[in-house]
Order: sequence, then structure tokens, then C-alpha cells
Amino acid sequence: MSTQRILRNQNGIALLLALTVITVLIALSLALHQKMNTVFDASVAGRHRTELTQMATSGIHLAMAMLVKDKLGSESAAGIDSVQEDWANPEKIAEAMADIVFDEGALSVVISDERSRIQVNALVSLPGHEFNPPQFVLWDRLLGFMVDQYEPLQDVDYMIMINSLKDWIDSGDDDAITGLSGAESSYYVDLDPPYECRNAPLDHLGDLARVKGFPPELFSGADGIGQISDYMTVYGMVPFGNEGYTFDGKININTASAIVLAAVLPDDYETYAQEIVDYRTETADETYVNDLTSPTWYRDVPGLEDLPPLDTALITTFSDLFRITSKATLADTELTIEAVVQRETIEKTGKWRCKILYWQNK
Repeated sequence: MSTQRILRNQNGIALLLALTVITVLIALSLALHQKMNTVFDASVAGRHRTELTQMATSGIHLAMAMLVKDKLGSESAAGIDSVQEDWANPEKIAEAMADIVFDEGALSVVISDERSRIQVNALVSLPGHEFNPPQFVLWDRLLGFMVDQYEPLQDVDYMIMINSLKDWIDSGDDDAITGLSGAESSYYVDLDPPYECRNAPLDHLGDLARVKGFPPELFSGADGIGQISDYMTVYGMVPFGNEGYTFDGKININTASAIVLAAVLPDDYETYAQEIVDYRTETADETYVNDLTSPTWYRDVPGLEDLPPLDTALITTFSDLFRITSKATLADTELTIEAVVQRETIEKTGKWRCKILYWQNK
């Protein structure tokens, strides 16, 4: 082989090696660039999430401050809580939020009355194992109304739900099921997967889906009926005796939804629920025209003049339980914090505060 040919071969190999090295370097450079972008994106996302958390948290604290201010104002007024107050008014909340300035992003806050909902755990007269009679009637009306309005539930026997829920809450397991359709652990352990009956008050509404007889349709919110959890709460515990507790089950008629009001009203009056809602929010020149301070104001609603007084064991006109939803948005990313708070006085100082019962980042 001639010297010239050998040199040409060596030059070709060198060129091939150079191209291989360049290709490897380009691949490494691209991989490093991609990794750096991923790290940068993760860093930005982490920074955004931290900022979003701080923003949403500030919204929760602003709402708590509004609720304390409302309580201090109500001590010298009627002492009621209603949809006519600042904490329930989106415009008033927005005005209060104007004092919180962010360089970027947006924040929205909603406050709702937790006593506008039915207390699930009040179905049982705790401490004890028996039905709470007014609450039994309330559940009977609510589920009857939902079954009548929602076609997929037409064939559902809602007494199975009521009896099984009572067994789920009360502390007696397998002593005796409620009625012919209740359920204790002997029923649930045969399911796949098996689980035990709770035999205690619910601490989360998700437990309702585990109770015998509750169909999935009740949790879908189809046909405008809403999810059953929209009308329920696990909160409302109050002291009972020296060391016990119970759930009083009282619903604030000044804030309750039309569906809850329909369950509160006696038979043949449920169709007036929406009229009650409209009466509460009727305005003239941006001023509420109807007074809600009387505990029987609902009898002033046209058509309800002859309505018998509602059961005082079932209704109230004030609340110290509230749900706050604070949503922060930043650069196409959002984070929501939901909290349930209870207004109470600090024992040592007598000052009002909001105690956090529940907090979840979503």
C-alpha cells in the first residue's frame, strides 16, 4: 500500500473520529440543556407554588379578620348572621382584598356559612344510639326531594341510606341493625375490598360514599341537583355534659340553600324554599329591604303567613362556623386553599378569634 493511500485512510479515520466526538458533544450539550431547562422549570414552578401558597394563605387570614370584625359589630347589633352581611358579599370581600397588593397574580376569596348545611352527625342523638327525631325528618325530606327531582334515583330506597348512616355513626356495632335495611360491620367485611363500619361520627364527607345504600349518582352533581356533599357538613360539634359532646344540628335559615330549606319546611310548604331565598336578598337602591333579625321572619314571606313556627331544635339565625375558599392565580398556575374555621373567644383575654378546624391545599 502506497504512503499516500495510508495517509488518506488515516485522514478519513481522523475525520470520522472528529465527527463522532462532535456528535457526542452535541448530544451531551442538548441533554445538559434539556436538564437545565427542566431544573429551571421546576425551580420556577416551585417558586410559583410558594408564592401561590402565600397568596392563598393571606386570603384565608383576611377572611378570618372579616369574620372577627363581623362578630364584634354584631355584639352591639342583632347578633345574627345572614347573607346580607359583608362576609357574604363578594363585592365587600373584594374591597377588603384591595388592601392586599401583589406584584403579579390574582386572588379570590369566598366565605360561606357552614351552618347553612345539614350536620351529618346530628342524625344520631349523641351521646347515644338513637335517631335524633327532627334530624330524621330532615333527612327523610331531603332525600325524598332529591329522589323525586333526579330521575336516575327514582328507584332508590332512601330509607336504606338513612338507616345505614345511623348505624355507621352510632357506637353499637352488630348489636342490632337499624330497621330491616341498616348495616353494621358484618355487612361491610363481606365487600371487596372489605372494611369496618366506622361506629363513630364522620370526620370527612367522603365517608358517605362508603355507607350502604348511597348511590354514586348522589356524588355526581348531575341535572343541577348538586352533590349531596354540597348540603352536608361534618362540623358543628358542641360540648355536652362535663366531658361529652354532641351535634346540635341547627341550620341557619338566614344562609341555607333552597334545597336545605325545602327539607326544613313542613310538608306542602317545600315549594316556598326559593321564595325564602329571594326574600333574603331582595334589594331596593342596592339596600336590603327585608329584616332578618326576628327568629320567625320567614313567616313574612308572601304565602307563608300561616306557616306554623319551625322547630327551634332544627333552626337558628346565627353561626360561628364558616368555610373559606381562597384561590390564588399566577402565570397560568393556580392553587386553592379551603379552610373551615370556628369563631370563638380566647379564654384568657375574652377576645374573638377564628380557630382553624380544617385546612387543605388543592
